[in-house]
Amino acid sequence: MDRKEFMRRAALSGVGVIAANAIVHAGEASTKLPEIGNRFEQVGFNHLPNKENKTMNTVLHKAETRGEANHGWLHAKHSFSFANYYNPERMHFGVLRVLNDDIIAGGKGFGMHPHDNMEIITIPLEGDLAHKDNMGNSAVIKQGDVQVMSAGTGVNHSEFNPNEDKETKLFQIWLFSNKKDVEPRYDQLSIRDIAEENKFYQILSPNKEDQGVWIHQDAWFSLGKFENGKSDVYTLNRQGNGVYIIVIEGSVEIDGQILEKRDGLGIRDVDELELVATENAKVLLMEVPMQVS
Repeated sequence: MDRKEFMRRAALSGVGVIAANAIVHAGEASTKLPEIGNRFEQVGFNHLPNKENKTMNTVLHKAETRGEANHGWLHAKHSFSFANYYNPERMHFGVLRVLNDDIIAGGKGFGMHPHDNMEIITIPLEGDLAHKDNMGNSAVIKQGDVQVMSAGTGVNHSEFNPNEDKETKLFQIWLFSNKKDVEPRYDQLSIRDIAEENKFYQILSPNKEDQGVWIHQDAWFSLGKFENGKSDVYTLNRQGNGVYIIVIEGSVEIDGQILEKRDGLGIRDVDELELVATENAKVLLMEVPMQVS
């Protein structure tokens, strides 16, 4: 896919809208775009395959090679092409299309903007995020919560940091849906009570009756918080799926590969993998289909 086609598709799916939309100031949408200057500083165009690993089909994304945009009110790191960060070797990992690591300044945020036919997952890492949408939902998600939104036939929403005195840090993740034009839906859940130490615990799946939230995709997300030296084996739920892991804090080792804070590792063609913490660590594991339907 060339850059022109990427930008066209991005605009249709709402990727470009996110980056260029008006800022929310203290919870109220401003219709005037900020004067940011060089709005999209492009860094991190390297795509580093893990050539030392002979037993897995992997791709390594070191934290410092991610795309970056710093608008003052928003500092974002992009694991995959997003808005004006375009890298043809970093378009997606299977159905995992967007993995943004965002820091939102106090009282600021994204004005009302549209999405369709994406499964959107938001995981706050620090602080709070206020959400409003045209389905009538108005909520605040906090650290220890997970939020999902199936955009389906189309939804408009806004997101902003309701606290003037502290930043909000979060992961926002987009997956291609396995069903087109579904009825839009919103859900959020506290995952504090299901958290476990030194093992992976599930926070998302395709099944309504499972632990955590659910989405329209054959994907499973798990979090893990590990003490130094502790380990766990993750067994994939679906044949043909791959796994993308990002280290939230600390460092871990997977099949001889050391991953440090915010490093990402994509693995395919395996049935299971073992993670060993090389210091106290927290990780997000995303099991996703490798074929985009």
